[in-house]
Amino acid sequence: MSYCSLFPTPLGECGIAWRDERVVATHLPERTAAATAARLAARTGASAGEPPPPIRRAIASVTALLEGAKPDLTDIDCDFSGIDPFAAEVYVATRAIPAGETRTYGDIALQLGDKQHAQRVGRALGRNPLPMIVPCHRVMGANGKLTGFSAYGGVATKLRMLAIEGAQIGDPPALFGDLPLSVKPRA
Repeated sequence: MSYCSLFPTPLGECGIAWRDERVVATHLPERTAAATAARLAARTGASAGEPPPPIRRAIASVTALLEGAKPDLTDIDCDFSGIDPFAAEVYVATRAIPAGETRTYGDIALQLGDKQHAQRVGRALGRNPLPMIVPCHRVMGANGKLTGFSAYGGVATKLRMLAIEGAQIGDPPALFGDLPLSVKPRA
C-alpha cells in the first residue's frame, strides 16, 4: 500500500508518496494544494497518510533545498521498481548533480555511454516521478538552453528552483558589463 502527504515549501505545497518507508514519487506544487494532492494520488494510487520517520527526513531535506540550503538528497531511499532501466540510470546520474550546478541532456547521455541519447535522457526526465530528489531542473538543453519543464509553471518554476540554489544560468557577466571595448578620446 502506498501513502502520500503534502508539505509546505517556499514554492508552495509539495507532495510525497511512499511505500514501505521508500519514496515512490514527489510532486511540485500545482495551482492549489488540492490540485497537488489530486495529481499525486492519481499518479500513484496512494492514500493520505502520516509520514514515517524516514519520509519526514526526506521532507525536511527537500524543504531545506527549496529554502536555499544544499542538503545531500542522495541518501533518500527511493523505489525505482517498475521504472524503465535506462530511465533509472538517468535518474541515478541526475541525482549526482550537486545543488547549484547544471548539466546538459548531452552530458548525462555521454555519462551513460552515448551522447546521441540526449533526447532519450530528456524524455526520461520529462517522466521523472521524483522531482527535487531527482533534480531534473538542473538539466538543460545544449549550450545551457532552457527547455520545457513538465511541472506546473514550466520553465519559470525551473528558473525559480535554480535561482534558489544559486545556479549560474547562461554565460557569466563580462568583467566590465556592457561597457564599450574602446573609448574615443575627447577632442
